Amino acid sequence: MTNNRPLSVLVVDDDADLRLTLAESLEAAGFAVSQAGDAADARDRLEAFAYDALVVDLCLPDTDGMGVLRGALERYPEIKAVVMTGFGGVAEAVEAIKRGAIDFLIKPFQLAQLARTLRAAIDQSRLRVENAELRAQLTGRFSFDSIVGRDGAMQQLFSTLELIAPMSSTVLILGETGTGKELVARTIHHHSPRAAHRFVAFNAAAIPEGLIEAELFGHVKGAFTGAIAARVGRFELAHRGTLFIDEVAMMPLPLQAKLLRALQEREVERVGESKPMKVDIRVIAATNVDLRKLVAEGRFREDLYYRLKVIPITLPPLRARRGDIPLLAQQMVEKSCRENGLPPKALTQDALRTLMAYDWPGNVRQLENAVEHAIAMSALAGEITQEALPEEVRGTAAAAVQQAIPIPDEGLDFSTVISQIERDLFRRCLEKTSGNKRQAARLLNLSRTTFLDKLQRLEVAEAIA
Repeated sequence: MTNNRPLSVLVVDDDADLRLTLAESLEAAGFAVSQAGDAADARDRLEAFAYDALVVDLCLPDTDGMGVLRGALERYPEIKAVVMTGFGGVAEAVEAIKRGAIDFLIKPFQLAQLARTLRAAIDQSRLRVENAELRAQLTGRFSFDSIVGRDGAMQQLFSTLELIAPMSSTVLILGETGTGKELVARTIHHHSPRAAHRFVAFNAAAIPEGLIEAELFGHVKGAFTGAIAARVGRFELAHRGTLFIDEVAMMPLPLQAKLLRALQEREVERVGESKPMKVDIRVIAATNVDLRKLVAEGRFREDLYYRLKVIPITLPPLRARRGDIPLLAQQMVEKSCRENGLPPKALTQDALRTLMAYDWPGNVRQLENAVEHAIAMSALAGEITQEALPEEVRGTAAAAVQQAIPIPDEGLDFSTVISQIERDLFRRCLEKTSGNKRQAARLLNLSRTTFLDKLQRLEVAEAIA
């Protein structure tokens, strides 16, 4: 639901005059109104468009309005439905409230009352969502449990986690290796009503293909060679809790079909047994590859892809949120010092600049390893300098400003060479940030004003135009 478009309402009534009157009244109140004269037309319209609200008469020529209401709420749980009825249909209207309608109106009623009822319900729903987002922002927090970040994408992630954690919907976490997909999954679990039960992790890439089915669904004694005793699968272990399936793209196609059935039916069969058992679990899957590409190549089931992608979450790579690196690194330093019984340490500015200049192909996991290395190399010193960082991190920072410049026998013009080095460096930073000057200035640890002054002096803007 967005604030820049009129709220949409579907009015369903077989009385054409009343339907038109209601539509004109709601349109005058700022709503965008569609009309249906019977249940069949209403169902077709609801299938084609997600309306914000539904106004339906309980007495329709082809069926009762309760069926329209029920279908609308099943398809769109957030739709705000108001039912209309004659005086004799009060009992049915009360039943509609129990099924999820927000109100019922007995004909005749005041037209303004309908608009007020719909707007109040929609505004309340919108406010609930906005408050969840606002709580994350106004607290000024830079973390959600162990997930740290002040970057805009991370703040949006915190808001999303706060909204989806109480639900049981399937979640698909997308992101490069080392971005913290399992950490996000655990955070969702610990903030959900299932937190008192198990969080069970399963890595599809870490299990031999022939054993994945038995690991996921369990097996009975004698089901295959080596099955000397019955075994409970991960689905059963996660009953009433959360099952996290990492590297889901690595699952072989035959197992994908069984996973799809387990998600659809919420029941599994142990290997060697034909008796299905019900499981009550929330499934969170994760991958670092493009599942859409695998679907196009026939290596991943399209129906399973959409079954997993109910709520997709994409984690940004660390290089896309360099401003979070000092916050992350210092938190890692404090944690490591605490766990190893060392006195508190601090990262020097040159160490932070080096960390922020590196691209971190291994993301947060690689940063954590680099910090651990630096703490070990700094021994009992109270600060961690650039020299304590791993060589590949320091080497990249140095290489970023080094140029192989031949020095001819007749010498060179120092000012011209330095200007060219600066020009190339500015151009590369602008290319790296797709022309974003503020980000490019941050990569060079320059103020935006200084960066723009140099940019104009070096005529880099013309060079990259």
